[in-house]
Formats: sequence, structure tokens, C-alpha cells
Amino acid sequence: MMKPRNKRWTAGLIFGTLLIGGAVAAGTQTNFFGLIGPQSDGTGLTPNHWTLAPAGLSVEIGDRPMGTAASPDGRYVAVSNDGQGVQSLALFDTATRKVVQRIPYSSPESLYLGVAWSPDGKTLYASAGGNNKIRVYSFDGSQLSEGAPIVLADGSAPSYPAGLAVSPDGKTLYAALNLGNAVVAIDTGSRAATSLKTLRFGDPSKPEDIGTLPYALLLSPDGKTLYVSHWNARAVSLVDTATLKTTAQVKVGDHPTGLALTPDGKTLYVANANSDSVSVVDTVGATVRGEVKLAPYEGAPAGSMPNALSVTPDGQTLLVANGGNNDVAVVDTASLKVRGLVPTAWFPSTVSTSRDGKFMYVTNMKGLGAGPNPDGPVPNKRNPQEQYIANMARGTLQVVAIPGEAELSTLTAQVVKNNGFDETRCVLTRSAADTTPHAVPRRVGDPSPIKHVIYVIKENRTYDQVLGDVKGGNGDAALTLFGQDVTPNQHALASTFGLFDNFYADAEVSADGHNWTMGGVATDYVQKNWPANYSGRNRPYDFEGDSPASAPTGGYLFDYAKRAGLSYRSYGEFTDFASKPPNMQPARFMPALADHVSPTFPGYDLAVTDQSRVDAWKTEFGGYVKDGKLPQLSVIRLPRDHTAGTRAGAPTPSAYVADNDLAVGRLVEAVSNSPYWKDTAIFVVEDDAQNGPDHVDAHRTTAYVVSAYNKRNLPDHTFYSTVSMLRTLELMLGLPPMTQFDAAATPMVAAFQNTPDLTPYKAVTPRQPLDQMNTASAYRQEDSQALDLSHEDRADMATFNDIIWHSVKGKGTPMPAPKTAFHAGSFAQVQGGKEEADR
Repeated sequence: MMKPRNKRWTAGLIFGTLLIGGAVAAGTQTNFFGLIGPQSDGTGLTPNHWTLAPAGLSVEIGDRPMGTAASPDGRYVAVSNDGQGVQSLALFDTATRKVVQRIPYSSPESLYLGVAWSPDGKTLYASAGGNNKIRVYSFDGSQLSEGAPIVLADGSAPSYPAGLAVSPDGKTLYAALNLGNAVVAIDTGSRAATSLKTLRFGDPSKPEDIGTLPYALLLSPDGKTLYVSHWNARAVSLVDTATLKTTAQVKVGDHPTGLALTPDGKTLYVANANSDSVSVVDTVGATVRGEVKLAPYEGAPAGSMPNALSVTPDGQTLLVANGGNNDVAVVDTASLKVRGLVPTAWFPSTVSTSRDGKFMYVTNMKGLGAGPNPDGPVPNKRNPQEQYIANMARGTLQVVAIPGEAELSTLTAQVVKNNGFDETRCVLTRSAADTTPHAVPRRVGDPSPIKHVIYVIKENRTYDQVLGDVKGGNGDAALTLFGQDVTPNQHALASTFGLFDNFYADAEVSADGHNWTMGGVATDYVQKNWPANYSGRNRPYDFEGDSPASAPTGGYLFDYAKRAGLSYRSYGEFTDFASKPPNMQPARFMPALADHVSPTFPGYDLAVTDQSRVDAWKTEFGGYVKDGKLPQLSVIRLPRDHTAGTRAGAPTPSAYVADNDLAVGRLVEAVSNSPYWKDTAIFVVEDDAQNGPDHVDAHRTTAYVVSAYNKRNLPDHTFYSTVSMLRTLELMLGLPPMTQFDAAATPMVAAFQNTPDLTPYKAVTPRQPLDQMNTASAYRQEDSQALDLSHEDRADMATFNDIIWHSVKGKGTPMPAPKTAFHAGSFAQVQGGKEEADR
């Protein structure tokens, strides 16, 4: 057993090497049912099975906090909550440690990141993102009152104000226009549009240039220099505030986000979210003079996601919020070494320091997670904000005493335990000299009889919706909408090749879901922007190869396959939504897919049946049977289990799902009756689980693994998530993990054996007719008609879920809705595992 290397933290999974936890290595299975999400003791568990044990005091603050600002006297912290549901500006009293005010904003009204106080503390400004304005509040010392906003655009060309900064004399407000690729200076006296002075970034003459996406702003202590981080430029701009012209642009790491200055203004720290680093910039010379490395272990792939910073008043300590690792790194500014880690809740998004330097305030976008969703509203009495996975996880604010060395050592050990990056918990299952082929190799590059992987990605179902009626599984049949009659193939695959009833989607929705399924991560750009898109707050959908800003530095599975020299092909995944067969094209920013897209396989278009998709795939597959050139990796999108609700003239939800089910069955049948059956593994997963109830957790979903090497008739209760499936197929293909999340995931070893069973599979035709159509009298068909189904998840999901449930279960059956340990309006506080209600 290896000893920890140092007091900083220890490594559990070496890049390129698989270390399997003892339970899996021994072939045992552990049941973690009911543990995902918030726990009664004030902890939580994420879908990828990382523990949340936040230090200090935690207070529910709102839906996805993204921005904070402390009042000049330090008494209050204003928090911008920018989630999918009811957004809010919250006012937290640092003396009483309670939320004393919350100003709500229902869509399309919005907030987005930026919060800034005037120097006298009498005025607060907050960016309103998709509303193209900046909200202005007066403050009487205890309460905020919203006045007339500063309007930045007429709405025809979204500017999307993000980071804000106020000059030391209070006369000028600066705003980063995230989609306008500009910074504006506003006279706070007149607050009129004519008072705007604008500095634009990027090259507007190039239509392919999406711009630099200015994000955070920070002023020098004398107010003469404005620092601007650019989400999409690997750079920070230094702007002369007298002329509003760029004086220097400093190259930093990938995806620069949060900024912080030393008290003397001579050093600027820049959080590079995709590079897992902080650049240290000499502000006088405008040069990078150092770097803080935040990878949790030597050689770790990306995933720490530093995205917010704060410097203590004495300038000796830098605090870094690592959104991916769920911790705050405590950095010595002299040596630039990480002294230790402080555990947080899920995805810390801001960090600040009290004026006396004794406390840190940390906001966490996802709090302690979601939890189960078994109870539901009665039709026409729904509360959409409480029944959708996208807004179930309640963001929190942590108050933590800045620790001394001894306490920091204890807190660091807790982070190591939470994330599992600890060598002492891992077991090497085979020596480097063992070259015996295993269906799932134990290390990258070891031999496997599996030579081809077919990866099928479907849309949006929970486990209970489809397999809740399976005996021997942890299901709730009362929640099953699409049972044996509708999904006989998925039931047959589960009973024959393995039932995975403890499998979770790492994503909440399709925007981050396709990033998790194809990249093993959703970057902070994706995490922070999809809620605005999904709630009708004027953010574009640019999450599936449509923007370089959304992509991880290393790219997606296709990019890794290309670098490894593998053959690969996409059937509808990360393809251009506007392209059609026979000329399907890759998404705009997916160069790895050039010449690797099936031109005849349709993309996301619900008017096209999944039978047609499988027909197109089978045509190509037949050619590969003849020429022996089946790609080593095929990614196939079968989206029709998304359904179109009860829209008149469209198939019923059950017919849609049955079509999808038969397509999966036919695909498996084709492979199992071909020469490729002996060396091919098929993986089938939903990109997310947002469209239904589940009694265990709103992230639990269906997953199927099919090959000649599967253990037959095996109920596998091992905890798995999206990244577990990714890790398994990566090992088969000889690919390294793409991120810390798939590197740490448990591979699906328990599902496989090393001797094949070549019995082929026969597809089953569902009893549910595939051509059953909705009628004009279908439940809420007019509402279904109004839903935008041109793209996945553009429809309002609360309405969509209600329609699907009642169309199957009947109008009089109440629909189950999510419930979580945190409830809006309770202002619950948790400390030391005990809950105390605000009075």
C-alpha cells in the first residue's frame, strides 16, 4: 500500500493507468441505493459518487449562484443566483449569517454573474444578462430597492452584460458584454445609453469569429487600469480607463475566468478553468511571471476547473475555487504552492474573504445535489420550479474560518477522502507483465478481445420510467411509463446482458449531457450558460460542437480517437443541426469529424423515425461486413425516445419510445448476427435523465452493455455513472481517460467475463404500435403544439414532463415531482450535521 506523497494531497489514479477499487477487484457489488444527493447529516453525494462534506456553515442561497460582491463595510454579501428556475438577488448578512433579503426574477427576467457596489455602499449594480440591461438598486443599510435599470441594447443584438466593476470615485460603471464582445463604460450619474463608451474585442469582420467572450472585470486600486478576462481567447486585456483603449493583452491559460489582485495592485491572478491553473501576471510589465498548478495529482487529466479567486487582505494567501474538485485551494502567494484544500459543496463558483481576513465566503452552484423525485403535483396546480431536475439542486453559501496549518491538514485529508484521489484506497489487480487479454483491460494499452465499440446515445429517460417494473431491480413500478409492452428490447437486454439499476447520468440536461457522454466533463462555460438557455433567458444553444468555448481543452472522444490513430465514425452525434441526409455535416467547431460523419444518417429530427436511422446505419454496416473495415469507434444517436408530447398528428409518447426501443433491438440483432459479434461491445445510455421521475435520484437512468463477453442474466448493483461507461469503452479502445472524472470512475468490470457466449440476439417487436398518433383531443395537445421541438430540450420541460406523464397514466393520476433536502424559502442552515431554521 502506497504512502501519501506529501501534505498537499495524494494521487489515486495515475494518468494512463487504471487502479481498480478493492470491491470491484474482488468481484463484489456494493449497494448505494438512496444515497445520491443531499443526506440527513448535512453531506451529499454527486452522481459520479464523489462525497460532498462542506466545511463550516452552509446556508441555502438560491438557484446556481454565480456572482457575489461584499458591501464596502463588509457587513453584507450580495449574491446573483443565475439558475434555470426562479433566479434571485440574495443579500446575506455576515454578522447574523442569514439571508435577509431575496429579490426573485422569473423568466424572462434574468441575472447573470456581475454584481458590484458603489464605493459609498448606497447603490448596488447587477448584470441582467439576456435582458441586455444592468439592474440598479438603492440600499438603505438593511434592504435593497430596485430602481430604473441601465438599458444597454434594444434586444435585437444581445450584449449579455456579465462582469461589473465600479471606479473608486463611483462615477463610472464598467460592464463586460459577454455576447457583444465589448466592454462599456457608463456614467453612473446620467445612466443613459448616450453615456456609454465602448471597447470592442475580436474581429467583427470575420463571421466565423464568435469573439473573445469577455467575462470578468477587475479594476486596479487607483482605478486607472481595467483587467478583462476573455472566456474564449486565452488572454487577459489591460485597458486604460482614461481612453478605454487596450494597452496590453497577456496570454494566459485556457478559458480564463476569475480575477484577483494583490492589495498593492502589482500582481494579478487569473483562473484558467480548462487548464487547471492560475496564471500570475506582473501588472507593471504585463507579463506572466508564474503559475499555480491545481491538478490534484501528478499527471492528472483536466477537471479541477478553477473559476474564482480571492486574495486575503495581507496579500499572503490566494484562495482558488475549484469547481470540478469541490474544494478551495489555499495557496501561498510567495511560493505559489498549494498549502492545502478546504472541502466545499458541489461546484464552488465564487470565493471571497472577509475584511479582517478571518473568514472565506464560498458559493456552490449545486449545493448538496438533487435527490429523489417521487411525489408530484396535481394537474393545473403545478409549480414548475419544484419539479424539474434543472433547478432541484439548491445553491449554498459557505462561511469557513480561514484555517491554520493543523486544521488545513485535516481539511485536506477530507477533500482527498471526498474525491477518492488517494493511493491508499486503490488496489493494483495485475502486474505490468501480465498480457492476458481481458474484455475490460486493467490498464490503457493492455490487450482486449474487444476491437470495436458501438456507443449509442439516447434522450432523457429515468430508470423508473423504463425499467421500474423489472423484478430483481431497484425499481418503482408505479413510476413506469414505458414498460414491457413499449420497451421489450430494453427489458430483454437488461435481463440477458445485465441489469444496471444503480447507474446515473452525470448531467442534468442535454446541453451538459452530450458533453459528459462525449467528453467526460461539462466545462464551466457549459455549466454556467445552459440554465439561461433552458429557461428562455436569451442565451444561445452552443453546447454540441457549436462553440469552441464549450469544449474541453483536450476535446471530445472523437479527438482522442483521432490522436490515437483509431478509425471512428459519427452517426448523428455532434453534427450540424441544419444539415440533412444525404449530406450530413459535422458541427461547426468539430474539425475531428471532417470526413468522419455518415452523410446519410439523420441528425436530431423527430420527424425521422429511429427505424430509418437504423436502416441508414445497417446499410453502412453491411458494407463493413463485406470489407472488414468496421470503425473501431462508432457513435450513434437515437433520439426519438425524447418524444413530442401529445402534439396532434405526431406519434404518441409511447409510440416514439417503442420506435426507439425497436431500433436499439435491431442494431443489437444486426451486430450479434455478424462476424463482428465476437469482438464488438455495444454501449447504450441516455445523455441525461431530465424527463421523468425516479424514486432513487433524479439523475438515475437506464444503461445497457451488450457483447458476447457479458455475464448473462446478471443484476449488477454496482454504482456506475456516465463516466463509468466512458472509462470502460476507453480501456477497450486503448484510450487514456479524458478528464479526472472518467479517470476516477469505476469501470464496468463486473459485467464482463473473459470467455465469449456467441448466442445471437433476436429483436422483439413492441406490442405498442409504432404508428399510434395523437389526436386533436389528446391531453394538452395545444400546449404540445406550442412546444419547440426543433432541438432537444428547447421545450419547457416542466410542461413537457406533465404532458407525457398524463398522456400515459391518465389525467387523474398525479405526476411525481422532484423533492430535495433543501426547499426554497426555508433558508435552511446546516452546520456540523444539524439543521437550524432561520427565524
